[in-house]
Parts: sequence; structure tokens; C-alpha cells
Amino acid sequence: MIVRQRTNWLKMLFIWRGSVLKKIIVQLSIITLFSLAIYFFKGRIFDYKVHLNPTIFTLIGLALAIFMGFCNSASYDRFWEGRKLWGLLVIETRSLTRQILFLVNDSSPEAKEEKERMIKLISAFSWSLNFQLRDKSGTEHLERLLSPEQLELVKNKKFIPNIILGFIADWLNEQNKKGNIDTIVMTSMDHQLNQFSTISGGCERIYNTPLPFAYSVLLHRTVYLYCFWLPFGLVDTLGWMMPLIVLLISYTFIALDAIIQEIGEPFGEEENDLALNSICRTIEFSIFEQAGIPQGELKKPDTYFVD
Repeated sequence: MIVRQRTNWLKMLFIWRGSVLKKIIVQLSIITLFSLAIYFFKGRIFDYKVHLNPTIFTLIGLALAIFMGFCNSASYDRFWEGRKLWGLLVIETRSLTRQILFLVNDSSPEAKEEKERMIKLISAFSWSLNFQLRDKSGTEHLERLLSPEQLELVKNKKFIPNIILGFIADWLNEQNKKGNIDTIVMTSMDHQLNQFSTISGGCERIYNTPLPFAYSVLLHRTVYLYCFWLPFGLVDTLGWMMPLIVLLISYTFIALDAIIQEIGEPFGEEENDLALNSICRTIEFSIFEQAGIPQGELKKPDTYFVD
């Protein structure tokens, strides 16, 4: 994800990173060349003059804008729901860490080490959910945070976050049997684990249920048909300005189509997807800081970063 401060209006015109322009520049170039050809031949195909009233494009453009607005809202809802789920995960990880540190009544050195292992499991949960949503293994983080026995148990498993929650639940159950956690606290901590499951399930729902393909196909076809027919409707009224106006209109529609497709899958690794790695680092840094576990420096966004 690109995290970048908004700069002055002139620099904004030439920003490349974070823009979808590099994705659509080939399409825009083809449409511009096509428009130049239509201008050169005065809207004729061989000996046939294509007569298209500009009013038609006003009506179609209005309908297309309404439909694109609907698709954009649906895509942004998915993006924002994903961000809210990961924001809730930040809160819940810190709450569970606090409960483990201060509500488990065992202050022995062995208990301190066990608590640190549980806190590392909380961090491992966030990293494993991240990599599950991105279809990656994330072995380097799991090897760092899990014990060899736990690592062997999650090996080649698909839903690793659920297995890690099981490790935490087993430890809490053991502490309850030892009398280190009373029933009320145990109920509260079990609620925290249920929240983790809810977050994981919500992210999986977004990941496994993309926008209906029929919407994407209809929007994509309509945008490109509109842009390629537009030069015929404007060539007689705009003259040599027609290719420039077509380029501007095409950029608006095609770029929005590309943005809709990009943010509709918020857990990917494109420039405008959610910065899951950064969120996981924030979670790990904050809960390790609570527990006094040594750690590296938290990466802060500078001018921009892709994560």
C-alpha cells in the first residue's frame, strides 16, 4: 500500500507511484492513436461516414457513471471492511496481551517465559492470517515466533491462524485448571479468542467472495466500447481537440475501472491494497513492548512505502 502525504497541486499532476496510470497507459495510448486516425479520416471508415450524435454519449455516459459509482462503492466497502477488521485485530491483540500479563496470577520465572511464548503466539496469529490471505507461507515469521513442536503441528496446514488460537486456548485452559485464572477472567479471555475467530472469518469472507464477475465484465466492456465509439461522436464538433478530449474522458473511466478492480481485492500486494505487513509489525511491536520482549525498531512510513 502507498502511504504518502498529499503534496501541492502541481506535483500531484505528475505523481506516478500509487497511480493506476502505469496499468492503463497502453490502453490510453491505443485509444489516443485511434482518435487521431478518426480525426485524420474525418470520421470515415473506408467510404462510409459514421454519424453519431454527441447526445447519445451524454446519455450513455450518465448511465455508465451511475453504474461505475455503484461498483466503486461496493469495492470500497470491501476495502474499508477489511481495514476495520484489521484495526479491530490491533485492539484485540493488545487487550489479550494485557489480560495475559496482569490477570494470570502466576509470577514465577517459568510463568513469565510462558506468558512471553503466548504473546509471541498472538503475533504469530496476525502474521499467519496475513500470509493466509496472500497465499504465502510466511515461514520466516512462524519459525521466529513458534516453538519447533508448534511449527511441526502447523506444517502444511491451510488454516494456521485457527491452529494458533488452539495453542492459546490450551494454555488458558491449563492455567484455569491450575487456579491461575478464575472463571470470570477465563470467560473474558475466551471472548477475546472468539473475537480473533470473528476477525479471521470476516477476512476469509472478503477474500473468498469477490465482486460478482458479471459486474466486472459488464463494466469493463461498456467502458471500452464507450471510449472507442466516442471519437466518432466528437470529431465533427471538436475538430483537432477531439483526441485530447477523448483521452481525458477515457482516462477518467478506464482509471476508475482499474481502481475498482484493485481495491475490490484489499488483501493483495498492489500499491493501493491494505498494508498488512505494516499492521502486523505494529501489532508485534506494541504487544512486545507491553511484555518487555526485546525487538527491533518499528518501521515508520516516510515519504511513501509499499507494504
